[in-house]
Amino acid sequence: MLETVLQNLRAQGRRLLVPYVMAGVDPDWLSLVDLVVECGADAVEIGIPFSDPSMDGPVIQRAGELSLARGVTPLSVLSELRSRSFSVPVVVMTYYNLFHHMGIERAVTELRRSGVDGVIIPDLPIEEVGEWRTAAGKAQLETVQLVSPATSLERLDAIVAVAEGFVYGVGLMGVTGERAELAETATAIAARIRPRTSLPVLIGIGISSGAQAAAVVEAGADGVVVGSALLRRVLEGQSPTELASFVSEIRSSLDQAR
Repeated sequence: MLETVLQNLRAQGRRLLVPYVMAGVDPDWLSLVDLVVECGADAVEIGIPFSDPSMDGPVIQRAGELSLARGVTPLSVLSELRSRSFSVPVVVMTYYNLFHHMGIERAVTELRRSGVDGVIIPDLPIEEVGEWRTAAGKAQLETVQLVSPATSLERLDAIVAVAEGFVYGVGLMGVTGERAELAETATAIAARIRPRTSLPVLIGIGISSGAQAAAVVEAGADGVVVGSALLRRVLEGQSPTELASFVSEIRSSLDQAR
C-alpha cells in the first residue's frame, strides 16, 4: 500500500510530505498523528523509542527518552496504533534489535495487525536484510532503504534494487537534527538517486523549513521527511495550532515548488 499510494500521488504531480512522530512523546501522541494528516501529510513515520538510537540527534533522542520514561514499548505502540485508523500509510522506524528480540515472524505479524504499511530499520544493512525482507514481504510489509551521501553508485544500485515503498535519501552525514541552512548534500543526493530508481525518492535529516523542503524537490526529490523540526516544537510545548501552522507551511511550500 505504501508504495502504491505514493506512486499514485506522484503521478498526480503531488510533492510528498512524510512527518515523523515519536510514539509516546506525549500521552496523546496519536492526536499529533491526526494533526499532521489533517495538515497534508501523505504518509506518517512513527518512531518506536530505542535505548541506543545510533542515527538520532538530540531532539529525537530526547523525545525517545521521554517516551521510554512513560513506559512505552514496541508492543504498546502497536497496540495503540491498532486502536486507530488513518487515511494515509503508516511507516514505523526503529532499530533492528527490537524486532530481533521480539522475533521476526511475530514482529511482522504484529506490525501488520496494527495497520503498519512499511518499516525503516537504519541499522539493518542490505547484506543482512534477506530474512527480514522475506518475512515482511509475506506480510505485505514494505521495507524502506536508506541512501547516504557517502554511498557509492555501485552500492546505491544494490540498495535501490531491494528498496520498497520509497527510497530514503539521507540529506547529510551525521545524526538527525535541524539545520539553519540546507546542506549541499541534500540536493546532491536527490539528484544522484532520482535517475537510478522508479520508486519515490524522499529526502530527510536536516529538512527544517518550507524553503528547504522546496529546494530539495526542485533538485529532483519527490518529497521530504520532516522530524526534528516538528518534534522540537512538540517538546517546547507548542499548541496544536502552532504545530499545524508549521506542518501546513511545509505542505504549502512543497505545493508551490517549481
